[in-house]
Amino acid sequence: MIGGDMGTWSITDARAWARERLTTAGIDSVDADVRELLEWACDASSQWELPAELNEDQAEKLRSAVGERALRIPLQHVTSRMFFRGLTLAARPGVFVVRPETEVLAGLAIDEAMSVVSRRGEARVVDLCAGSGAIGLAVAIETTRTEVWAVEKEAEPFALACQNRDAVGVPCLHLERGDATDPATLAHLDGMVDVVVTNPPYVPADEMPTQPEASADPHVALYGGSPDGTEIPARVARRALTLLRPGGVLLMEHSPTQEEAMAALAAELGMTDITTLPDLAGRRRFLSARAPESTKPTASVTQ
Repeated sequence: MIGGDMGTWSITDARAWARERLTTAGIDSVDADVRELLEWACDASSQWELPAELNEDQAEKLRSAVGERALRIPLQHVTSRMFFRGLTLAARPGVFVVRPETEVLAGLAIDEAMSVVSRRGEARVVDLCAGSGAIGLAVAIETTRTEVWAVEKEAEPFALACQNRDAVGVPCLHLERGDATDPATLAHLDGMVDVVVTNPPYVPADEMPTQPEASADPHVALYGGSPDGTEIPARVARRALTLLRPGGVLLMEHSPTQEEAMAALAAELGMTDITTLPDLAGRRRFLSARAPESTKPTASVTQ
């Protein structure tokens, strides 16, 4: 059967057909996309669960999905799902699709939170510019005795974050709709946060993505508000500093081209232990900086 038009369709033939269609369409990640589309169409959790032959409904789902993907519609919009550190999250147009490198950022926040817990018995983490809620959800799930707050300004991402929180089953994640740079947002936590983690809009004007799929991401989630892309990250960093306890850490994703600028900003703010850390490809993409130490007492997470 060609393209699943009638009768049954062997998994081998379906895979070969999908590969050919996506290769012709110029998709870079053909093998990974075909695996995901087959699993999605067959409601399988792995390649090992795929049927030997697709039934009529599965074949139709695959044909439709491959057709959409061949039009360069993002894979996550075709399947309405995305994956992040073992979580399966809902995805939808109008909301930024999480990237693999951001899993590293979440891991840094998780490690820092657990380090605080080991020393003090509890921790508080705030995720600014939370989008779909992926980072906050990962931190909430992968830590213990940690209070997690996530802030998102835009309506569609905030609604999706709420949906993902409810679907994953993490009621302890506190979601706040608000401007991450506004001093009034989470003002009751000022000076009481151990970790601020953020993947803010930071793309510089001269680093506009060229892939057709990237145009599906909302510009408000991508571009940093100035030609060099650092205006919004700088405002987020200033807000983070007021949220952090003395010695608390800011972890921020940025473009590798902004490494020096973001480190300089942290130094200008009086932060210490400033470093930039690599992503999965070894590019310096994550700022780590600590709020200056102080003898000012701060409140407990359990207060």
